[in-house]
Amino acid sequence: MNTSSAQAAPAARSGKPVTLVVPYGAGGSTDIMARIMAQHLPGVSGQSAIVENRTGGGGLVGWDSVARATPDGQTVLTNEISFPISAALLPRMPFDPKTAFAHLTIAASVPHVLVVHPSLPVSNLREFVAYAKANPGKLNYGSGGNGTNTHMGAELFKNLAGVFSTHIPYRGGGPALQAVLAGDVQWMTTALPGALPHIKSGRIKALMVTANDRSPVAPDIPSAKELGMNMDMPFWLGFSVPSATPAAVQNKLQKDMLAVLALPEVKKRLGDMGFDVIGSSSDVAKQQVEGDMQRWGKLIQSTGIKPD
Repeated sequence: MNTSSAQAAPAARSGKPVTLVVPYGAGGSTDIMARIMAQHLPGVSGQSAIVENRTGGGGLVGWDSVARATPDGQTVLTNEISFPISAALLPRMPFDPKTAFAHLTIAASVPHVLVVHPSLPVSNLREFVAYAKANPGKLNYGSGGNGTNTHMGAELFKNLAGVFSTHIPYRGGGPALQAVLAGDVQWMTTALPGALPHIKSGRIKALMVTANDRSPVAPDIPSAKELGMNMDMPFWLGFSVPSATPAAVQNKLQKDMLAVLALPEVKKRLGDMGFDVIGSSSDVAKQQVEGDMQRWGKLIQSTGIKPD
């Protein structure tokens, strides 16, 4: 659906909506971004948009479905940092992660936050680390699946803090966060926007944002840097299409998405939830994905992190 307007017109006349695929369950930051984009995209493109949550395999089901989709701009991947992490972690994928997608834009970035269930007798990171070390094997952490940002963030923390905790994977960051809220698991690292309402309500405790600086929307949560943890781990979100999608189609779709991200109401809504709106070029998006594949590949190799 991105073509020069001439190529986009037939799809628009067909009335077929653009499908924004989210590889995880509802409620996480990836889902939030997709739904905001789907809400506003028709206003700038004249074409309807829907969100589909295609879960499984820590994102693999959703990624593969888009990689195999007809490259006409009708099917768009709501992408994020878990994609290059999994490309570095998993020995085999059903597609070539380096060539399967054209990356349209990095839409926004947010910090991760380490949260714990209120039943844990801890009030800060130091106490949490001490409690975990004093209770080996008693703590479980939730993630959105093998190789996801929530998995790798927790594994990186475990490695740096020298603690042991059992990994319990779910079908996305949203369901994993619900598990923390219910007390089914004791902690997780997750993107800030989905967790922020529950932090404010007191349903979970936030001990650290994985960034060098505190978040403007959560200034009471200490940063990793001030706590002596080398965990500057921004969670970016973006949009990608099958690599065979015609360049003109890609350009039109990217232009429409950047127009949505520039809307004052969208910038405010995302900003209020903790997103830093970026709206990058496709070149920057490509560099981000490829750079993260290299960065996480080195980290995974050096720490010995393996898929569960």
